[in-house]
Amino acid sequence: MIDRLHYISQSNAEIGHLEAIEQVLQAGGKWIQLRVKDQPENEVLSLAKAANDLCKKFASKLIINDFPRVTKAIEADGTHLGSNDINIVNARLIVGNNKIIGGTANTFADLQKRVEEGANYVGLGPYRFTSTKKNLSPILGLEGYKKIMDQVRNANINIPVIAIGGLTPEDLPELLKTGVYGLALSGILTNKNGTNLLIKQLYQELQNHPFPTS
Repeated sequence: MIDRLHYISQSNAEIGHLEAIEQVLQAGGKWIQLRVKDQPENEVLSLAKAANDLCKKFASKLIINDFPRVTKAIEADGTHLGSNDINIVNARLIVGNNKIIGGTANTFADLQKRVEEGANYVGLGPYRFTSTKKNLSPILGLEGYKKIMDQVRNANINIPVIAIGGLTPEDLPELLKTGVYGLALSGILTNKNGTNLLIKQLYQELQNHPFPTS
């Protein structure tokens, strides 16, 4: 099952990926995406092994951004692929049929392609500009989500759509009205005070807005 609240790992001058992930796990996060850019695969593998141990300790899922071979090597729960990464069909050959594969989409056409390739969920965005999604365009905003999610419904597509890119908790109520399944957060959960309360509030908001099962 795809969780409705995703944490995309981030490091900065004060905190590394593993410490940031552990803080979110301790605060109640259940879905972690390890996103390490511009690093060689062997370094990502080392981080992924440690992150996987943390996620197992907290009974949470670990998704590796890109690097399907790392996903396979450490038996992570799945992999997430950006628009410039290996395609989902080829990644599936590496990780196997029992792993979760998510894909990024910026347009309805992107989303359709991800569905056709066999993605288990789609990260749609960005909602607003963010350095973690700076290569995606256009910025969708609320109106962009409304338009694309209307197209999703009209095409009878039922894949979970996760809103991504520069989101804040205040965006969630209106975004949920568009039909998205959940949201992904990064900087707002990284090394911040009050993360426990924020994650609890977000899960409560999601629970108050059940996602249709059919």
